[in-house]
Amino acid sequence: MRWRRYWRVLKVFLAATLSAGLEYRLNFVGALLVSLADAAVALLGLALFYSRPEAVSMGGWSYPQALLVVGFFMLTQGFISVVLQPNLNKVAESIRTGTMDFTLLKPIDAQWSVSTRNLNLLRLGDVLIGLGLLGYALARLEGVTAAGLALAALLYLCALVTVYSLWFMLTTTAFWFVKTDNVTELFNGVFGAARFPVSSFPAPVRIALTFVLPVAFITTVPAQAITGTLGAGVALLAPAIAALSFAVSRAFWLYALRNYTSASS
Repeated sequence: MRWRRYWRVLKVFLAATLSAGLEYRLNFVGALLVSLADAAVALLGLALFYSRPEAVSMGGWSYPQALLVVGFFMLTQGFISVVLQPNLNKVAESIRTGTMDFTLLKPIDAQWSVSTRNLNLLRLGDVLIGLGLLGYALARLEGVTAAGLALAALLYLCALVTVYSLWFMLTTTAFWFVKTDNVTELFNGVFGAARFPVSSFPAPVRIALTFVLPVAFITTVPAQAITGTLGAGVALLAPAIAALSFAVSRAFWLYALRNYTSASS
């Protein structure tokens, strides 16, 4: 069966990836400490706000509801650390050294190749912490429905597509600027706002995080689907933004390839 061959190849790939990550055993400890530090920073912000006696909610969000946002933030941080950074951060290097030529010669889609070649399984701690926070928050919430959870899962998949597309477009600028580290760090800085509900920010910032850089659709919107406070318009807008961002990133990638002259030409 073909699926069995694919499964064997996947197992070999995951085993090789994990082996490479554990080449230095302290890598696991370091990755775990980074994951715990990211979670601690996010939780500390919520704890400081809700520790005030006059604090009832953060922009209309109770503590368990705000904790859902932190959970989705950690899940997304895990997706970035496990999938995006190990792959897309190497695109600029492959352009500079000329190894991108070999990628383009392979009989598979180049975008798929540069996006899936590597995994940093040591940062799965972010994913596990995110799932733990979501489970804890759900246990403290009332009125959660199966339909709300299913909608949240669908909207979160759309959020991951949006995050990938934005990161990929920033990475594609390496065809012109080569060094794109500062650009991706800028994205990380803006993405940090996603650890809080978007309604907790002032109106101008809230608009920017919703319609300019769709940070709200990454964490706040899936959490609203769970709490039952999500409007139908926003629920329909999230898949549209994901589809549009992916289409734009794909078109931008193809445009960059048409203008790529390779390192050897």
